[in-house]
Amino acid sequence: MIRILEAKQAGKLLERKAARFGEAEAIVRPILEAVRKRGDKALLEYGRQFDGLTRKSVVVPAEELKLAERAVSPEFRRAVRQAAKNIRAFAKLQLPAAKRMQIAPGIVAGQVIRPLDVVGAYVPAGRYPLPSTLLMTVIPAQVAGVPAVCVTSPKVVPEIYATASLLGVDRVFQIGGAQAIAAFAYGTQSVPKADRIVGPGNIYVAAAKKLLAGEVGIDFVAGPTEILIIAAEGDPRWIAADMLAQAEHDTDASAILLTTSKPLAVAVQAEIEVQLATLPTAATARVAIEKNSAILLVSSLEAAADLSNRFAPEHLSLHDPKLLSLIRHAGGIFLGAASPEAAGDYAAGPNHVLPTSGAARLRGGLSSADFVKVIATQTLTKRGLRDLSGTVTTLARAEGLEAHARSVEVRLK
Repeated sequence: MIRILEAKQAGKLLERKAARFGEAEAIVRPILEAVRKRGDKALLEYGRQFDGLTRKSVVVPAEELKLAERAVSPEFRRAVRQAAKNIRAFAKLQLPAAKRMQIAPGIVAGQVIRPLDVVGAYVPAGRYPLPSTLLMTVIPAQVAGVPAVCVTSPKVVPEIYATASLLGVDRVFQIGGAQAIAAFAYGTQSVPKADRIVGPGNIYVAAAKKLLAGEVGIDFVAGPTEILIIAAEGDPRWIAADMLAQAEHDTDASAILLTTSKPLAVAVQAEIEVQLATLPTAATARVAIEKNSAILLVSSLEAAADLSNRFAPEHLSLHDPKLLSLIRHAGGIFLGAASPEAAGDYAAGPNHVLPTSGAARLRGGLSSADFVKVIATQTLTKRGLRDLSGTVTTLARAEGLEAHARSVEVRLK
């Protein structure tokens, strides 16, 4: 049964366990080195060992993707198209725009937007195959204009292959784990070297991304998924369902409710038990609920917002949208009781690849902006340079960089 605690008892609950990266990195390092040195040969060996690979290449033929598209149900195809439409619309909203402005007479500065050349999207296919992650990683890259969007997934999953086909992705690889991250980081005979790798994975995928972060761009190193809900009132069934929706992901997942109402806390506690009794994923969800989750009684909603900011949750559900102004740190925010986190996981539009383990203090979720470079431009007329020359030459000589100063003065003679 989920615990009900006073806010003052929240300390250890809000202190996330450090991921055991040391052990994972020791396992991952030789895999990365093998792929770097032996390329496709290493990928085939690991694929047969870990992922049941039977094909002669890690490349999934385009015909297989098309066959999968035809094989899935019409309902699934319709769901993918509707979700894709919403995700694409929001990704366009997030895309940075080219701009120019006059900084001073004779000085115009601006920015141009250029997409990355190659992106690798990792799509999990273990306990829960995630075609939704393919939507969330591929569509923002397409909106950004990335010419080569590649997908890798460890298992043959018709829904994942069908989704790739529906999105027009024809570069799909059957590779999983650390070896998939290494393939995109280094490039092999079959897999192009990527500029950025995105998408969630298990601890070995996360460890590989952490080790290769200097070699290739990554989104972030993800930890266990989490949700924090703030509600003073509401339907206990809805709140319990949202908490279990997060808990069923993984035994290390966490679901936390902050409330000012003891009756609501007790009702949600009871409702979680009722729903667990019929939940097919209860074996996983119960562990997460009892080990990592809790209902915290707080003195006020303002105190709840302060606790939330300390936690910086991946998902934050605010049953009272007026609390939004108090929130500084969250990966994604769901406003109002009718906005379940599951809607955002699949089809509302915003991305479900979100920072975990407190990384929401530093950034929000994956977006089309992650797939472009914002490059500054500057144009100076002779007048603009003359007006700026004293400042530039003074600062340059203060730093001992005489050639910098002379490169300005020579233009004004």
